[in-house]
Amino acid sequence: MTTNEIEIAPNSALLVIDVQKGFDEEAFWGPRNNPAAEANTAALMDAWQRSGRPVVLVRHASSRSGSVLAPDQPGHAFKDFVEERREAAALHITKTVNSSFYGTPDLAEWLTARGIGQLVLAGIQTNMCVETTARMAGNLGYDVLVPLDATHTFDLAGPAGTRLSADELATATAVNLHGGGFARVVTTAQVLAAARDRLTA
Repeated sequence: MTTNEIEIAPNSALLVIDVQKGFDEEAFWGPRNNPAAEANTAALMDAWQRSGRPVVLVRHASSRSGSVLAPDQPGHAFKDFVEERREAAALHITKTVNSSFYGTPDLAEWLTARGIGQLVLAGIQTNMCVETTARMAGNLGYDVLVPLDATHTFDLAGPAGTRLSADELATATAVNLHGGGFARVVTTAQVLAAARDRLTA
């Protein structure tokens, strides 16, 4: 099946990862990419809630000193558009590491209990928690879809003075996930169209 022929399962779970206010602090993170990420994530959340499919909200509780995502910081809170849709979520997970599968409550256990085999991932950061969760989900045998335009990330410095822009990192994530067979990298429009097709079929 190609990315143009995606199907959205009737119980496909949408994971909204770390869409928290702390990521709005440019002085802390640096330049970001994809200003459409929030609107695309909101559109996915609305589509999932209208169809009765489960939405899982994941929030990072950093234990690092000075982190804007620490539980006692204002940045720990969800961004407003997520908070407005929070009550409709089927599950809330808190994590302290990159993978949503290492959080509380246990994501894999919850998915297994409900017979959910397909995950759609949106959120922040593309090359960090979204990519890590997608890799692990792929290893665990889930059918994983990543609408890349419903994610964003930030410029990042590496070894020996190397620095990649947020767009370069997002492209690398797309290649890693799609080329590596962990997930299918798609667009929000493709996912929304497939979700509507499933409802009208």
